[in-house]
Amino acid sequence: MEVWGSALVKPWMWVNNPCSRGEDGPSFNNPSMAETLPNLQEDFRMQNKSVFILGASGETGKVLVKEILEQSLFSKVTLIGRRKLTFEEEAYKNVNQEVVDFEKLDDYASAFQGHDVGFCCLGTTKKKAGAEGFVRVDRDYVLKSAELAKAGGCKHFNLLSSQGADRSSSFLYLQIKGEVEAKVEELEFDRYSIFRPGVLLCDRQESRPSEWLIRKFFGSLPESWARPYSVPVVTVVRAMLNNAVRPSDKKMELLDNKAIYALGKAHDTLKP
Repeated sequence: MEVWGSALVKPWMWVNNPCSRGEDGPSFNNPSMAETLPNLQEDFRMQNKSVFILGASGETGKVLVKEILEQSLFSKVTLIGRRKLTFEEEAYKNVNQEVVDFEKLDDYASAFQGHDVGFCCLGTTKKKAGAEGFVRVDRDYVLKSAELAKAGGCKHFNLLSSQGADRSSSFLYLQIKGEVEAKVEELEFDRYSIFRPGVLLCDRQESRPSEWLIRKFFGSLPESWARPYSVPVVTVVRAMLNNAVRPSDKKMELLDNKAIYALGKAHDTLKP
């Protein structure tokens, strides 16, 4: 069974309103965010925090690792996955990799110890893994990883979910995403951030005709039209990191597609 980064959102997903709990997340409409971001990033670097990433082989995970290294936000970066990844760029030379068997995660508890922040981008599809395999990866692997991370001292756990996640949904994909969101919340991390993006716009290496058509459709629309239903992967990743460097006194925060877009785009205004 292949385990990838979080799968692209299904074509019917945007009809479900993901904002029922959106008020739990912080507001990102403050225009001063772009002005304060460099200071927040520098303050965060000074704390010498460590981070682990699950799902670094997937499209979102790969971009996340790249951005983390480019921004130099963490003193130690660890990738946890089923196989060792190969990187040619010099920037990756100090990245630690822990190879684990997701079916026997208890035997690899040490891989989850000593990390301040964790990002989970694990995911597969029912088409690739079957219904049982999909549930195993997107719920069981994610939850067990979160449990070990909490036991290992992780303070801030970030979960990449999807727009429309709802454990009462009649769609298996949305149901499982909603279930794992709720189960991870029960672990009571000091800070727990859920990201619910719409259709992820990226150049996926795998050939999935239906997803390719969806990405092409939204990619061809004016940004103002596509924004409620889709978001570039790099925007999601920057929103995750921009959120991480922002101090928060909330134990749980849920960012829907609109909030992700606003926070991720704050990064763009820093460019000359």
